[in-house]
Amino acid sequence: MTTDIFGDPLYRVYYRVSTSVCPVHGLAIAKKKRRRYRRPMKRAYLQTDDDIAARASAPGDAAIAVVRTAGPGSIERLARVFSRPGILLAAPSHQAVYGRIVGPGKRPVDEVLALVFRAPAGYTGQDGVDVLCHGGQTVVDAVMETLTAVGFQRALPGEFTFRAFINGKLDLARAEAVDELVKARTAGARGNALARLGGELSRRLELLHRELVRLAAACALRLDYGEDESPEDFLDERAALAAVRDGCANLAATYRVGRLLRDGARVVIAGRTNAGKSSLFNCLLKQERAIVSSQPGTTRDYVEAVLDLDGFPVTLIDTAGLRDSADLVEGEGMRRSRLLCEAADLVLYVVDAVAGLEVGDQAFLSEVQRPLLAVWNKLDNSAAGAAPADGRRWLGLSALDGQGESALVAALRTALVGMPAAGEALPDPDGLAITSDRQRQALLRAVAALDDALGLLGSGAIDQPEGVAETAFVHAGFGLDMVAVDIQAALAALGELSGETTSADILDALFSSFCVGK
Repeated sequence: MTTDIFGDPLYRVYYRVSTSVCPVHGLAIAKKKRRRYRRPMKRAYLQTDDDIAARASAPGDAAIAVVRTAGPGSIERLARVFSRPGILLAAPSHQAVYGRIVGPGKRPVDEVLALVFRAPAGYTGQDGVDVLCHGGQTVVDAVMETLTAVGFQRALPGEFTFRAFINGKLDLARAEAVDELVKARTAGARGNALARLGGELSRRLELLHRELVRLAAACALRLDYGEDESPEDFLDERAALAAVRDGCANLAATYRVGRLLRDGARVVIAGRTNAGKSSLFNCLLKQERAIVSSQPGTTRDYVEAVLDLDGFPVTLIDTAGLRDSADLVEGEGMRRSRLLCEAADLVLYVVDAVAGLEVGDQAFLSEVQRPLLAVWNKLDNSAAGAAPADGRRWLGLSALDGQGESALVAALRTALVGMPAAGEALPDPDGLAITSDRQRQALLRAVAALDDALGLLGSGAIDQPEGVAETAFVHAGFGLDMVAVDIQAALAALGELSGETTSADILDALFSSFCVGK
């Protein structure tokens, strides 16, 4: 039985029964073949001694494809199917070697460039070769089959980045950014992921961690040598402890922006037929994406596209108009429209300013349970009436000539990202933001632990006994041992962000969501 770095079993041995014919007697003979099963057992990638290979470029036909390999014996193993093995084996790190991948009998498979990486200089921290081959799918399949025939294992999702994490090339905060950079849909999402991959989040966490370590040492010193220290000494550290607490809280607060950058938002455009929903859809996208017609019921199914809203990816959905109709197809479209509204992050409800607010509009507005912006459309029409004074904020718009579009976009951005506090600017998609709830929860645990510590130091959460001076309270040792415990809890929470104290199950969940080849 082989175990991973956490001591868990990786390999399971089973026996496969096959039959063959005895060449002498012509009888069927049962054979029991021993086979080692490795993948896709849970956390199989935690075994880092295998030589692995996977396509690292996007699937489908292309001019060039990249097949990535890694592992302690990957260069030697690849040399067995390379036309110039001596040159490949002698190549220094970061050198390209031209040659061919060859199969049995030296049969050519493809002409390639082999980029050699020597440990610890490569992406994973292990030896590896990136094989640049022609990008046709059949070519890549043939190269992969040739590699697996000489013992390369097919890499699991995220296995290369996991090895980079294990070998100290990336901490967990940077490793998570790799996957998000690959999946970024807007410039804002790309910039945030790139900043974290470059270590911006890691550096901030390191500063907070370093200050907590210093405070933990000061607390331990106070406990060990309290009789030789002034009572005010550790109380002077309260401001530093509060600063770390605020730093953690501020990072946790960026999750709202980070989640929107990573996952985007779903905005459904709804309204009665012929209210101008498709025109608004096209207006926001700056292209003729949806069919526009004066005939009611033109849109019978929903159409969606991604809108880059000042760096935030927004999936904009144009839906079938709502009205009474006996048409079964149109009725199904309206049913889907209502379902989409129920699942939306925000509904843009469009009303025809010429027709005015009808009974169906009022019914929808009173029933909808999702955040909503009301749009008073067709202001370009001279017959357009004034928006109703019903206490609701109506956004005036002409989807045809763009009148009111900037105000609508600003309202849309504010509704999705959130209203800033007084004197603050709207959240900046180019600023650093955490993107996962796991990161947010870890930071909030650190904040809670530091709040407890500050309370024990008399900041108001837990006051010292009545009649006992604040300095005497700490000097006497009341709660100082618990302050040390709280600081250690905060350190453990920050360690989850960098990967220092992260469990194997969490690592499995994180890296299994990556693309194969990353």
